[in-house]
Amino acid sequence: MDALLDSFIFISVIKALVVFAVLMTTLAYLQWVERKVIAHIQVRPGPYRVGPHGLLQPLADVIKLVTKEDLVPPYVNKGFYLLAPFLAITMALLSISVIPFGPAIQIGPVNTFMQMTDLNIGVLFILAVSSMGVYGIALAGWSSNNKYALLGGLRSSAQMISYELPMSLAIASPLLVSNTLSLRALVETQLGGIWCWNAFGGGQIVSFIIFLIAAFAETNRVPFDLPEAENELVAGFHTEYSGMKFGFFYLAEYTNMIVVSCFASAFFLGGYYLLPFGLQRLIPASVPFLGQPSILFFFLKVFAILFLFLWVRATLPRYRYDQLMDVGWKWLIPLTLVNLFVAGLIRYAF
Repeated sequence: MDALLDSFIFISVIKALVVFAVLMTTLAYLQWVERKVIAHIQVRPGPYRVGPHGLLQPLADVIKLVTKEDLVPPYVNKGFYLLAPFLAITMALLSISVIPFGPAIQIGPVNTFMQMTDLNIGVLFILAVSSMGVYGIALAGWSSNNKYALLGGLRSSAQMISYELPMSLAIASPLLVSNTLSLRALVETQLGGIWCWNAFGGGQIVSFIIFLIAAFAETNRVPFDLPEAENELVAGFHTEYSGMKFGFFYLAEYTNMIVVSCFASAFFLGGYYLLPFGLQRLIPASVPFLGQPSILFFFLKVFAILFLFLWVRATLPRYRYDQLMDVGWKWLIPLTLVNLFVAGLIRYAF
């Protein structure tokens, strides 16, 4: 028993280290990918000087952030000022712990899942943790004692609270059909092909679209980047931050993008199952990365959603603040309520 417990603890630590290493590498290169994607959409070369095709640019950015002077303005509320970036990055990183990346694998004597932990309330955990992330931004804006930062913090608080409701209601509709809150169980209920995915089965494509719109607002991305509107608020809630404290906010934004993409992949797009109509049975499980299920399929879906984030940034303008609130309260919330009612009728009938 002690040997199994030691093996479980050892494997849990290994999984945490692997997830952290992969996540940090992805965060670094996601910025490079974003610059390249936007540059090519706008017919520019993008980063290309630091390393081949600019592949070492993320390393140069990390060195720049680490070596920059870390200033603390004398007029800030120092305790909350220092707490805010730590809170933002911590809440962003916590959510990744319940995301299922792939099927079960055998490591020595232990059969373990490609997931840090499988909570039976994983969906609620992600919603709770993500709702706490607003405190980091709100505290940053208030504690900076700067009018631009305060306006950015207030905008972010109102925006994230407003769009949490349609996001939660959009998630509630597929939950009525799946009847579970465990993300791994949700992935398993979508086995069988594309028409078993929550995004398409049961008419939940509306929920998927609303979820994506709300996700853009929750992550403060274009066209809903009002908290950081540089042509209005200098830099928004992180105006007074520099060095690694600014870097934490930067990392938190990209981490939230990755978490949202992973959640959407697992919740709506079948997770690590890909092929429709049961065709996965035709591919031998021994074929590397092509057998079903596969972690490769999960990451392909995540990258597709991340590409959508980048594509939207390169093509759409920023909303006005009143338009942002109108979309959330006058359109998305009524639409999600109607969709939830329809999902309830379908669940009751079938």
